[in-house]
Amino acid sequence: MSTQKDPTFSQFFHDPLTWKNDLVAIGGDFSLDRLLYAYCHGIFPWSENPIRWYSLDPRAIFNLNQVHFSRTVLRKVRKQIYRISFNEAFPEVMRSCAVRDKDQSWITKGFFEGFGELHRMGWAHSVEAWSENLELVGGVYGVAIGKFFAGESMFGFSSDAGKVALFHLFEKLRESGFQLFDTQQINQITWSLGAYEIRKADYLQRLQKALDSKEKWVIPM
Repeated sequence: MSTQKDPTFSQFFHDPLTWKNDLVAIGGDFSLDRLLYAYCHGIFPWSENPIRWYSLDPRAIFNLNQVHFSRTVLRKVRKQIYRISFNEAFPEVMRSCAVRDKDQSWITKGFFEGFGELHRMGWAHSVEAWSENLELVGGVYGVAIGKFFAGESMFGFSSDAGKVALFHLFEKLRESGFQLFDTQQINQITWSLGAYEIRKADYLQRLQKALDSKEKWVIPM
């Protein structure tokens, strides 16, 4: 994590705390050091060609102790409808998250390469939900640094499979003492699960507390 104070990155990115626009930089690359610097400063990439880097105000987060899953999802968790795994199929989860019925996905080649490297180096993780036929039917992935988790995307090809995977992710994060779960923007699914918005300044303050120690996440089994 030597890039924390890298003057090159601090000059490339506007300071999210003082910069008034959500868009804090354009260009750069998906290198490991740049991605780690960005996430440790409340910044994330949202497009490619060119790469656009954002720090949103307001910012959407989850309180890990106040996530609301439906009775249907909880019943499927109890009955173990899906087999759950961690980090068994990170590339496949990303590819599945990139599948869109109508809209064009923002998860493109650069994202696959950059987040694939984050995963290989132990900074990005996936949760998989598998059917009885051993098919990948749901999952979620994101970036974990210290006690901070940035949820990137989720998919479900079978009923509630993505939410079941997310349920197990939240359980492991709570078990590991995580303090902040970033979900970037509110959408219909995250709102129904209990996500809410806070001011960017408050988000950045919480982020720094969650990053007091910047160790890699060792998932409890």
